[in-house]
Amino acid sequence: MSILDTCGDRLSYVAIGDSFTEGVGDPYPDEGATPQHFRGWADRFAAHLAEQVPDVRYANLAVRGKLLRQIMIDQLPEAVAKRPDLVSFSGGGNDLLRPGSDPDRLARVVERGVAELREAGCEVLLFTGVNFPSGYMRALIGTFARFNMNLRAIADRYGCYLVDQWSMEVLTDRRAWDRDRLHMSPEGHRRLALKVCEVLGVEVAERWDEPWPPAELLDWRTARREDLRWIRTFLAPWIGRRLTGRSSGDGVSAKRPELRQLS
Repeated sequence: MSILDTCGDRLSYVAIGDSFTEGVGDPYPDEGATPQHFRGWADRFAAHLAEQVPDVRYANLAVRGKLLRQIMIDQLPEAVAKRPDLVSFSGGGNDLLRPGSDPDRLARVVERGVAELREAGCEVLLFTGVNFPSGYMRALIGTFARFNMNLRAIADRYGCYLVDQWSMEVLTDRRAWDRDRLHMSPEGHRRLALKVCEVLGVEVAERWDEPWPPAELLDWRTARREDLRWIRTFLAPWIGRRLTGRSSGDGVSAKRPELRQLS
């Protein structure tokens, strides 16, 4: 796969997906974590892109909590209609967290979306998941690994760019993750944006794989207190939403629905 053509005067980019692409976990420092003011790797990448291309038009249609079918119905047609140069497409993670999910079936849905985008003339950027070495996500590692292998095959068949988060060991550090242990922290989003730049051939001065400084070790008692706080603050509400059919994205709209020039 050749690098993205950044030699022209204009480039358009649309991001579709769920909380990962909306940027949850990375609030803009001057506005706080309000529903419309998350930054995230996609905003950060667009900013890097604008350092090389004079006129970058950017839209972010991603909304937290969305399942893959909702992304396909609500966001994909909008992305196709805008016919941007580049579309980042990440979805299926929320589906895989649900009991009985089928990674092969989900991958076939992703493939239909990728085919539509490629037929519209868009370059497409896909993502594998992260290889979590421990924690509650470890129980689903086989399901996610199978989905990842499907995504690799799709990227090969359709000539897509692929960000392999599975091989990014820096993202397995707990400091790359927010307090909810599901979304990346600001530093995690920053590093991922730099990795996206590397995959697409966008020049940046920083390195995504810069080693982390030594971490503060938590004693057993402190670690258990943090686990209990996480269960009370994040896990229990998440389970409650699943049981009642609610979503964290209810009432939330896309933060950047139109292709607008970055200032």
